[in-house]
Amino acid sequence: MKNIDSKGHVTGKSIYLDDISIIKGTRFGVVFDSPIAHGTITSVDYSKALALPGVVTILTHEDIPGGNQIGGIIPDEPLFASTEVHFVGQPIALIIAESDQIAFKARKRIEIEISKKSVIVNPREAKQNDQLIFPPRTFELGDMKNSWKDCAHIFEGQADSNGQEHLYIETQGAYAIPMENGHIRISSSTQGPTSVQKTTANILGIGMNKIEVDVVRLGGGFGGKEDQATPWAVMAALGVFILNSPVKVVLSRLDDMRMTGKRHPYSSDYKIGLSNDLKIMAYETTFHQNAGASADLSPAVLERTLFHGTNSYFIPNVKMTAYSCKTNLPPNTAFRGFGGPQGMFVIESALSHAAEELGISKHELQKNNLLKNGDEFPYGQIADGVELNSIWQNMESKFHIETVEKEIQKFNSNHSNVKKGFSLMPISFGISFTKTPMNQARALVHIYTDGSVGVSTGAVEMGQGVNTKMLQIAAQTFSIDPKHIKLESTNTTRVANTSPSAASATADLNGKALEKACNALMKRLKSCAANHLNVSLVDVTLKNGLIYTNGNKTDLTWDQLVTMAFLKRICLTENGHYATPTIHFDMKKEKGHPFSYHVYGLALTEVTLDCVRGTYDFDAVKIVHDFGKTMNPSVDFGQIEGGLIQGMGWMTMEDLRYNDQGQLLSNTLSTYKIPDIYSVPKDVIIEPLETEGNEMAILKSKAVGEPPLMYGIGAYFAIENAVRAFNPNFNSTFDAPFTHEKVLMGLYGSIDFE
Repeated sequence: MKNIDSKGHVTGKSIYLDDISIIKGTRFGVVFDSPIAHGTITSVDYSKALALPGVVTILTHEDIPGGNQIGGIIPDEPLFASTEVHFVGQPIALIIAESDQIAFKARKRIEIEISKKSVIVNPREAKQNDQLIFPPRTFELGDMKNSWKDCAHIFEGQADSNGQEHLYIETQGAYAIPMENGHIRISSSTQGPTSVQKTTANILGIGMNKIEVDVVRLGGGFGGKEDQATPWAVMAALGVFILNSPVKVVLSRLDDMRMTGKRHPYSSDYKIGLSNDLKIMAYETTFHQNAGASADLSPAVLERTLFHGTNSYFIPNVKMTAYSCKTNLPPNTAFRGFGGPQGMFVIESALSHAAEELGISKHELQKNNLLKNGDEFPYGQIADGVELNSIWQNMESKFHIETVEKEIQKFNSNHSNVKKGFSLMPISFGISFTKTPMNQARALVHIYTDGSVGVSTGAVEMGQGVNTKMLQIAAQTFSIDPKHIKLESTNTTRVANTSPSAASATADLNGKALEKACNALMKRLKSCAANHLNVSLVDVTLKNGLIYTNGNKTDLTWDQLVTMAFLKRICLTENGHYATPTIHFDMKKEKGHPFSYHVYGLALTEVTLDCVRGTYDFDAVKIVHDFGKTMNPSVDFGQIEGGLIQGMGWMTMEDLRYNDQGQLLSNTLSTYKIPDIYSVPKDVIIEPLETEGNEMAILKSKAVGEPPLMYGIGAYFAIENAVRAFNPNFNSTFDAPFTHEKVLMGLYGSIDFE
């Protein structure tokens, strides 16, 4: 089945937030935000803005009827600043006007005075000043204290990875409409409809049942709309509550980039010890996470960094400590990979450092330390279903690692100003929300009397193809034409208490819930057919809209069976509930079994470097990936390609910059660049690993949203390899992204031209 949304997208018929018809009387909101990163508000004068014709009102913290708090994990973030501001872009008020143009004009007329305070933008400085979002966490395994004496080689260093702008095509926004009896309906561009519902109810001081959140689809999310879509929806709803008229709030691109958080930058220290036979004996690292001004999702992101800090390797002695550092930047948030990539970059940097010092190829170290079944992760889970050695063997047999290495060496020996490099990037990524209660989902299925079907789940479609997979599950379970099935929008009234569409768990959780609902309905229909045909229930099967007994086609069709069931008063509606079994985690012990399964893979990245200009082209990325039993190759391959390129962008060209006063410098699409058609690899080759799949994955088809982003980390080390081929004295700083400027510094920075 092809992606069912593709035709609507390319013909412009797909409905996004801005495509919703505007109701007469709709007002438009524009946010007034802090111009400085830290200070005390001494005065705000709204009089000139309010005097502008067309301005309806300006809402501040004083207009909030409930609690002025939108923090999810930790209640440390107000909807509107009241006395202090903590980052440039922090919302202070919402200007509501007859048009957004009027509201923008009014924003310029607001006069504010703020007494400035000291600004911290560096996470290490924040830690030194004891500015932490919450206490540090540590994962340990083995005997760290005594392990170093058994190491023949010990290396220490620092690895830094910068943030990343989500740059979804559709900016943050919401459209709220008043309903009867004080109810409010919100159309929101959010990955977390329940979060919007719950937070809005808290701000307004009313029950969640009075707030209906509806999502048709998003124009991209990547984690940026998991938590940070909430405040704009809440502001729109507050406007409705105060004015009793529809209110629409959609951020401009510049406002979105300035006001929203990004992928967390990390600055980390590592120490790695190896034996003479190149086994990693000990690994110690300290992560400094730049959380921004409030918690947002930083605690969960930091936790996943710890979960993935050893990537695909078994290390018997590990100590990883992570600090969530409070700085005066917008609260950083979820981004595809959710802290995992930051942790993996550090261990890969440590291995690269060790390999260079030892004068060997890094991939020797990687292959020699791959996880195996029965190995223990630092968080206590025992590795099971590990496919890494099989994947490595597939890579060697299909893409010939040694041949690639020899050909690159030959090329480099024959070229002085152009060099090639390559890297291997294995991944091991756990699938599940690491907060156990979030691993549950529901699905509501109606079979109508004409045989058509309506399906509602908590899954939010944001370009990842989850709608296609949900449709496949229903069509396959009922064995009817997909044209008879309608996928409803994601709606908190139809399906309540949903987890956000995140953590690569959306298809598994919602798909399993949908499968349970469909199976329950099928059992009733088969029982009805068995009674009618006077056969046993086990003798009845449905195939392609027809009913069979013992493999023989009957005269009974799906439509007729549904009508018959209705006349017999058999329930044709089912609410399926699924909770992931076996998973658990004890935060006091930092041990448990947090993941239902892991996704494994390996990427071979090849790059050609122009050593005069410092520019590079990626010749190919060759991937062997563990899909399980992919239920939709076209959707899954698309996710691999998209995740790979997004990861490569983070590692190479997406250079997020703030100055020392917390002002975003890379604040436009001319100063912040993402990969385009000219910067992607010339070839992306994806080889699925043949496996039996995993029962915990929907239809044994493993999650594929986040894992491929980590393949992009290989781009950094491929470039490093090419730079070293030109400049043997190059010492990597492990400072991502590896921009063209940094490449030039690496090529010539340590060369003595005299």
